[in-house]
Amino acid sequence: MNRIQSYIGSSKWLWTALAVVLLSSCSSTKLVREWKSPDTDHFEANKVLVIGMAKDSELRRQFENELTSNLEKHDVIAVRSVDFFEQSFTDEKHSEAELDAVESRLLDAGFDAILFSKVVGIEEKASTVQSIREFSNSFRSFKEDYYRSQELFEQRPEVTYYKLYHAETNLYCICPDKERELLWSGSIEVVENKNRNKSLRDYVKTLVSALQNTQLLIVRI
Repeated sequence: MNRIQSYIGSSKWLWTALAVVLLSSCSSTKLVREWKSPDTDHFEANKVLVIGMAKDSELRRQFENELTSNLEKHDVIAVRSVDFFEQSFTDEKHSEAELDAVESRLLDAGFDAILFSKVVGIEEKASTVQSIREFSNSFRSFKEDYYRSQELFEQRPEVTYYKLYHAETNLYCICPDKERELLWSGSIEVVENKNRNKSLRDYVKTLVSALQNTQLLIVRI
């Protein structure tokens, strides 16, 4: 093999390896917006209630399981809403008076924070994927290389469709002297994935990282 063939062959391997790295590093979730109360530098809750609002009860349970487990790894005492309420809290509508009563119950049980997550919108997106032909290292000249490569102009990109979920998580303080004060709000985009467990893990990982960076719940002083 001459020097040119060796270079092309090594370049082919390099581009293949780079493509694998880029694809494997893509995350299905992204924090697109966040807000933090300017009056709160950091907040470390004694006990936080985790609420996931979803029509799918199993999805809600999985989400609350994943989030509470991750928070506990950071020494945060977290309780799932499915464990605290006798029946599912999010299956029914509640009045302001009923929510006040719930807050009193939470205070009596030692809670001082609520972490409330929900999906606020679903958007269908389209993406184009240009097929990549197999590169050959057998070209003997520039003319042959360019001539064979002209077929790239004839390739049409493939259009694929996927769903983009817009999720929102809010952290509320339910301290006795404050009325459900909003401490932090974050909007996270979640790309539809056939593996629902992976999507949940990615979402929770993004959420926990945001809380850690803002010194809320997960406080490192």
